[in-house]
Order: sequence, then structure tokens, then C-alpha cells
Amino acid sequence: GGSRGLGRAICQGLAAEGAKVVVTTGSNVKGGEETVAAIKESGGEAIFVQQDVTVEKDWLKVIDETLKAYAALDILVNNAGTCLMSEFPDIPADEFRNQMDINFGSAFHCSQEAVKLMDGRDGVRKIVNISSNGAYNFDVFDPPHYRASKAAMDTLTKDLARRYARAKICVNSIAPAMTETPLFGVVSEEVLAAAIAQMPHGKAMQPAQIAEWVGFLTSDAGDVCSGNVIILNQGRDVR
Repeated sequence: GGSRGLGRAICQGLAAEGAKVVVTTGSNVKGGEETVAAIKESGGEAIFVQQDVTVEKDWLKVIDETLKAYAALDILVNNAGTCLMSEFPDIPADEFRNQMDINFGSAFHCSQEAVKLMDGRDGVRKIVNISSNGAYNFDVFDPPHYRASKAAMDTLTKDLARRYARAKICVNSIAPAMTETPLFGVVSEEVLAAAIAQMPHGKAMQPAQIAEWVGFLTSDAGDVCSGNVIILNQGRDVR
């Protein structure tokens, strides 16, 4: 999910910290290539691999290209996602499957391939799943199949964190509230304005702010953090 918005900010942030980045995206090839170009212009190192996260051969292709370029895998960020907006009970079956495949299936299957490379190596490896406040906050407008996909991702986070703790693979979710990304375009201006008005600071969060949390979790400081869903919402949902 590295072609724009939050994904691009994460890729650029990790590259700035010295990571060699494999940028993947589906149909937005131009956006993925632009992310790589921006990283290289800033002195970083990156390659682009086109990936449909719902297609098995593409998961394997990304792993293969990663090993060819860099010989190893230390960090996986599962950021690919979308929000499909049909409302219950009128959600078509194919839309439900597509929502789950993109948001949850991608994280599940990409993590399957990643841990095979991470398990048994020296050091601490990291998986960061980009979840959403929609997984836990029912005061916001998110449709149920979107919520379910992100809640499933958070359960996967906890399971893998426990399962691979002794293998030194740290797995965490970041669950942002309103963040200014291209997904803003899937809702009406009225709904968007109402959602932003609920934010305590009176504005949406920025992709670079969320990317900094990814950078923290993948740094040495993140070695002691695993199995957590980190909620970023300016304090909006404290009860």
C-alpha cells in the first residue's frame, strides 16, 4: 500500500531511518514508482514491486523480489486497505469478500510468508499492521464489514505476537482515527466534516504523524513492544 497517503509516508519515513524499502501497490503503479523516486531523491534505497494483495502469486513475487534485492526481510508493514461503503443489510456478498480479502487477507497471507524469513534469524524482527479506530469505536460511521476486517487484523496481531514472542518477532497494530488520506474521498463532505469535528484538536491527523509511530515500533525501542493495538486519536475515545 505504498503508492500514496499513509503508505507513502511510512515508506519514506522508514527509508529516512536507513531501511531498504520494498514499495508495493496494486493498480496505482505510477504512485508506487513515484514513492520509490522520492526515496531515492532523498538518498534512500528502495525498489517497487506491483502486488495485488488478494492474489497468492503476488505475495510470493514480493518475497522473491525482496530476497533478490536485499537477501533478507526484517520488517513487514501491512498497510494495504480500503473502506467499501455499502450499508448493512444491503452489502453484496462479493463486496464483503473483497473487503475482507484486501484488509485482512492481505495481512494474514503476507505475514505467513514474512515469518518464514524472520523466524530463526538473529535480532528482533517487526510486523506492523495498520488497523483503524473503526475496529473498536462504534460512534463513527464505518460500515460493519470494514470494522470486521480491521478487528480480525487486530486479533491476528495478538495471536502472532504470542506465537512468535520467543522467536523475537514483534507484532503490533496501529489504529488511527481520522487521518488525512485519499480514503477521505469515499464519504460525503457532510459526513467527513462531522467526523473531523469530533476530533479534540479540531483537525484530522497527518500521515507523517502515523508513520512516525511505525518508525518507533520498528526501531530498537520497539523491541520490547509486542501484541499491542496502539490507538491514535488525540484522546477522543477515552472513557
